[in-house]
Amino acid sequence: MRTNELIFLVEEDPEGGYNAKALGQSIFVQGDTFEILKDNIKDALECHFDTREEIPGIIRLHIVRDEMFAYA
Repeated sequence: MRTNELIFLVEEDPEGGYNAKALGQSIFVQGDTFEILKDNIKDALECHFDTREEIPGIIRLHIVRDEMFAYA
């Protein structure tokens, strides 16, 4: 059964670049830039799914940014 959408949780790597984890699938991808990350996600999807028809039509990137500041 084909899923219409797949969500990746994207975080900035403390050492540089980006990490992305697909929710509900065992797909983990890294990239030095955001464009490289998207290309690596496409490659990972083609490797993970048996056929191109099984790849979800919508790939959503949920970008999480952790930021701290001092109050006082």
